[in-house]
Amino acid sequence: MKNPVAPKGQRGFSLQIKHTGEKDMTLKMVIPKGKLYNKVEELLSDIGLTLIGDSRNYRPSLYGCDIEVKLLKSQNIPEMVALGQHDIGFAGMDWIIEQDADVEVLEDLGFNPVKIVSCIPEDWDWQEIKQREIIVASEYKKIAAKYLDSIGANYKLFRAYGATEVFPPEDADMVIDNTSTGSTIRANRLKIVGTAMESSTQFIANKAVMNDPVKKKQIDDLLLLMRGVMNGRKRVLLEMNCTQDNVEAIVSLLPAMRSPTVSELYKGDGFAIKAAIERKATKDLLPKLISVGATDILETPIRKVL
Repeated sequence: MKNPVAPKGQRGFSLQIKHTGEKDMTLKMVIPKGKLYNKVEELLSDIGLTLIGDSRNYRPSLYGCDIEVKLLKSQNIPEMVALGQHDIGFAGMDWIIEQDADVEVLEDLGFNPVKIVSCIPEDWDWQEIKQREIIVASEYKKIAAKYLDSIGANYKLFRAYGATEVFPPEDADMVIDNTSTGSTIRANRLKIVGTAMESSTQFIANKAVMNDPVKKKQIDDLLLLMRGVMNGRKRVLLEMNCTQDNVEAIVSLLPAMRSPTVSELYKGDGFAIKAAIERKATKDLLPKLISVGATDILETPIRKVL
């Protein structure tokens, strides 16, 4: 497979491994269409790989490596990877479990976090209606059945094909569906009465491919860089200056990955301190650093942490 022409001004990062035998050693990746596409595209870009195309193109090119890419609906990806139609891909844990897909889960990327919840009309009493047989609509028949069995419900379950929230109250007593904010549930005058599971996007691989040393090396390299980017997104680099008198006070405040770096300034005019810290900690940490004498503070994003 020939790599596409590089975008102007970009240099490719190669994960490519040449193989001259008859067996096709091109790594096959499947990416979800829709809102997850942009998240995956951004992750690959931060690694150093560029998708050429968009979510309407089912076969975009990936510059910087020898990886063949195809787009599918999220629901189809776990089963296709399990069958070996694709080597690696990105899929929600909900669809991996729903399809009972026998895949290798390599990393929880945390994209598109959702809850699979059970909902009934907002003015109904759940304690009352669960005493009788209920009709339940869900796209997730396996997940829904397991949840309903776990709470001892007496139910009839049918598969919905999108827009489950429209079924109650005329066509169903309950829906089991995914939600991130709950806004669609509230807009349709429903309320949550239980949670079946939580889900987010996983990086997955075909199990047989992980026994292929050549492809496994490619996947391991890709996974290493993904983890580096994900770790980098959680941290920032703080740099600051201080005098001899307040070095210890500042260092004691910094929750660095190991220990902060402290170096003497030119002509011994104080010290420079730098540390990689969790991004979420900066809000509370910066005022404390200033209060003990830190000056000239710089906060810089980190691209990768390996």
